[in-house]
Amino acid sequence: MAALAEQTLVTYQVADHIARITLNRPERRNALNVGAYAELQKGFEEAHRDPEVRCVIVTGADPSFCSGDDVLELMASPEAQARNARPAEDLPAAALQPTPAAMAALSCDKPVIAAVNGAAVGWGMELALFADIRIASDKARFGELFIKRGLVSDVGGFYRLPQVVGPAKAAELLFTGDIIDAAEALRIGLVTQVAPHAELMDAAMALARRIAVNPPLALVAYKQGLRKFAVSDAREAGTWAIGEIRRLMRTADHREGVASFLEKREPVFQGR
Repeated sequence: MAALAEQTLVTYQVADHIARITLNRPERRNALNVGAYAELQKGFEEAHRDPEVRCVIVTGADPSFCSGDDVLELMASPEAQARNARPAEDLPAAALQPTPAAMAALSCDKPVIAAVNGAAVGWGMELALFADIRIASDKARFGELFIKRGLVSDVGGFYRLPQVVGPAKAAELLFTGDIIDAAEALRIGLVTQVAPHAELMDAAMALARRIAVNPPLALVAYKQGLRKFAVSDAREAGTWAIGEIRRLMRTADHREGVASFLEKREPVFQGR
């Protein structure tokens, strides 16, 4: 089984033409910090380049799929607060580009299956949306929680969610920040199947094998065609979303959203 060297926060393994990308911070519910984002990007880029890979499974180390951004490191640390307070015009150009890990996932020319084994919230739900197919454990939960932090979603919420569940249901999930369970995710078409938790990876591997036996060049053509015929441009949508996220990070409502999360209380938003 092939693996990427020095991948510890996100592991990468290949066997039988199937790459498995696993978020590996279970003690933090697979929350993403700077290092994890970088390793996630590297994993998708490697799967994209490797001619031996015909299908990709992305999942998380139990008990969660991904709980989103690591709030303590990326939003609440002194360094993060100083960065987030800077006007967009003072930030380097790279800070206003689409999230590299998001673009690596969306640009991967291999079919991607998300095996959602637990909570997929915030950027964790974005990650699930970047996949072509989502399979859920009966313990899975989904939520676009950005509104609760005074922010907007990344490109997944704007670009992929309306395609998957329809514009009205996407708007409901984005505007409310509601968390839904696996049964509701199946009902609205967010996932294609729900498996008992202990059988989730078996189900994901079975589907991956059914995909991987097909002609690799035709699979790549299908991936490229699905992107080409999508209504919106993912890079353009991602650039706009990051600009809005940077703007909203300077608001008092965002600071209140983070503080209330850390203090485990209901937020009080004031529209400023």
